Amino acid sequence: MRRVEIAALSPDGSIRQSQHIAPATAAFEGAFSAFARGTMIQTTEGPCAIEDLSPGDMLEVVDEKPQPVVWIGSMSLVPTAPVERPELTRLTRIMADTLGLSRPMHDLVLGPGARLLRNPVALRDLTTQTRLLTPARVFADGLSIFEITPPTPVKLYHLCLPRHAIILAGGLEVESYHPGKSLLRDMGNNMRALFLSLFPHISQPDDFGALACPRADQAPLGHLTPA
Repeated sequence: MRRVEIAALSPDGSIRQSQHIAPATAAFEGAFSAFARGTMIQTTEGPCAIEDLSPGDMLEVVDEKPQPVVWIGSMSLVPTAPVERPELTRLTRIMADTLGLSRPMHDLVLGPGARLLRNPVALRDLTTQTRLLTPARVFADGLSIFEITPPTPVKLYHLCLPRHAIILAGGLEVESYHPGKSLLRDMGNNMRALFLSLFPHISQPDDFGALACPRADQAPLGHLTPA
């Protein structure tokens, strides 16, 4: 089990904060493990460290109007804790300027729940040129993008907007949280109810809405990226 923390925007504009105990599984941890502490998120007022964001803050959204943060979840990644899959203890470090000038602006550390809007190399020779939301770890090359196992616990965060969207983290396009099309459908009733209880702004799975962009697990070589 894992302790998680939640800050959510209430309908009256107040902020509701709570702590919960959740299963230490990929399904649950993916909702809390995208951005390491210190990640700079682009707001309408300029870059802001993820740990300093609050529900209600307005974020710049790629190809859309700004949206407010409605939910922020956080947890501590403990490298020595038992996990469902080995990658849940690893972070992805992207060195500054790896993907272009100021992309990212500084070294960027992403958690196992982070997806970048970018095609993995294995899919770039296909006829489709659509960019895909792909787990950050897929891009590790051992040179300027590499996986690391932190020696000590690291605080990780994720966030929800009213609609699934692409936001800017350190200058790179990264998705806001969305469970995907199959995760909740494949859960049992009790586990689904527990999962939804972590999102005060969600009453039923359909409230998460549609994905802003396709994910790599929907592409022909989807075995690269578990749903």
